[in-house]
Amino acid sequence: MKLKICGMKYNDNISLISKLNPDYMGFIFYDKSKRFFDNEPIPRVNKNIKKVGVFVDPEIEYLNFIIKKYSLDLVQLHGNEKPDFISQIRDVKIIKAFSIDKNFNFNSTENYMKCDYFLFDTKGKLPGGNGISFDWKILTSYKFNKPYFLSGGIGLHNIEQLKDFFSSTISKYCFAVDINSHFEIEYAKKDYELIKNFKNEL
Repeated sequence: MKLKICGMKYNDNISLISKLNPDYMGFIFYDKSKRFFDNEPIPRVNKNIKKVGVFVDPEIEYLNFIIKKYSLDLVQLHGNEKPDFISQIRDVKIIKAFSIDKNFNFNSTENYMKCDYFLFDTKGKLPGGNGISFDWKILTSYKFNKPYFLSGGIGLHNIEQLKDFFSSTISKYCFAVDINSHFEIEYAKKDYELIKNFKNEL
């Protein structure tokens, strides 16, 4: 199971958390977020850690600028981006995020199959980072084979439910876990020991 740590911001914290060797680190390029990344450059980390830029309805010019500036490996689209916008993105892998509630229709993901991954997050007031989980049982309705990131309110407090999820057939296409707010000392500053314990438990 892959691990993505999202909402990274501070250089010393990035360097520290990189020692845990997560598979992905997420940097939020959305200026309304309290975790907005406006540092430069991103500190050098293990090349095996993929850099993910998180965007919400960006202009294509801004997206391309940030991809090149920070040498991103992936982009995560967390807004209402349309398939024709996504078709303009080049040279990086694409994660399309969907906000999940009990009424979500997974057929709505079908137009985004050109993306490399999906990300399923809890529908909330903010595009992401709301710190609450959705009922993972709804994923029994997911009939496609596109690999996805599981996100939304994941922490040590629900590690047993997470283990149960991964021992069930529901998780068949779950590619990675995305963690953020439940592992913070303050906004965007991640707790090394909490993440270490989470990795060991998982």
